[in-house]
Amino acid sequence: MQTRRETLKQSAIVAGLLASTGLFPQYAMAAYNKAAFEAKTLAEVLKALGAGAHMESKDISIGGPDIAENGAVVPLTASTALPGVKHMLLLVEKNPAALAALFNVTDSVEANFATRVKMGQSSDVYAVAVMADGKALFAKKEVKVTLGGCGG
Repeated sequence: MQTRRETLKQSAIVAGLLASTGLFPQYAMAAYNKAAFEAKTLAEVLKALGAGAHMESKDISIGGPDIAENGAVVPLTASTALPGVKHMLLLVEKNPAALAALFNVTDSVEANFATRVKMGQSSDVYAVAVMADGKALFAKKEVKVTLGGCGG
């Protein structure tokens, strides 16, 4: 039986080998959109991703707690069954950088994601589906935070 430490060590070795071949960093940088992750508002994020106007949609689902006791680890979900989704985004309106997560999607991938984000204060949280035609559809949920996670 392999211990956790051995597994982490082997994972680090594999990551190092991938990095040394030059394949790993290029792939990671190709998917990273610095302007989107530094944007302060939903509109700025969508502009950085080349998306057009955004509108609320009942076809987009967002899940998360109504009250998060610890803003450092707030569980959120975003999903849609719509075809033609290019990106699924999670945004926290009052965080210093609004974009918390970006998932690249194709029609062969189910657009159903769960992650944990940091929230510095109570805020509206958005799940946004950027469609292949440039439309941005979103769902919004208010999450109250009792203990801030972004340096609070």
